Amino acid sequence: MKFFIDTANLRQIKEAQDLGVLDGVTTNPSLMAKEGISGNEQVTNHYKAICDIVDGDVSAEVISTDYDNIIKEGRELAKLNDKIVVKVPMIKEGVKAIKFFTSEGIKTNCTLVFSAGQALLAAKAGATYVSPFIGRLDDISTDGLALIEDIRLIYDNYAFETQILAASIRHTIHILECAKIGADVMTGPLSAILALLKHPLTDSGLAQFLADHAKAAGK
Repeated sequence: MKFFIDTANLRQIKEAQDLGVLDGVTTNPSLMAKEGISGNEQVTNHYKAICDIVDGDVSAEVISTDYDNIIKEGRELAKLNDKIVVKVPMIKEGVKAIKFFTSEGIKTNCTLVFSAGQALLAAKAGATYVSPFIGRLDDISTDGLALIEDIRLIYDNYAFETQILAASIRHTIHILECAKIGADVMTGPLSAILALLKHPLTDSGLAQFLADHAKAAGK
């Protein structure tokens, strides 16, 4: 399972990279705005800075919603770095654009997916990744993990190469359940990734080891 971090914060991206488990980054306009990044030049430079930190794929989202401008914007993003994956919304024009990008060898991430039918269309169009937003489904009392299971079944039935990128991850249970189901990738906040490190028995065990060592050393 690949671990992506869902942020535009360079400090958090570097911390995740330094941990040794990071495989990529996902961003979106909201995350950019949260970091005070606006304007084409600033956004472009920020994507370049992210690519300088990480070794894996970096999803960069288009703003346009019509086919011609999605293509134009996506091509510009793809030129920034070989790591860039063009993030395209699950809309009719987006699916058409994904098919075009696939024909040009440009990696894509179909985002804002909330149904198995949408995921099937994304795979048919040749998307590199599909991003079902499980946390947002949970927010409206719908089982987001069940959607991951449905997509996994469909993709396995037909040997689709599109990778399931579980998005809108909120906590460790999301990560672990997605790993059990067989999601190819998870993307979430640094806090969820770091929370996997924690267990009270690890803390108490380490404290005991250190105390015993200090006692023995003092003899």
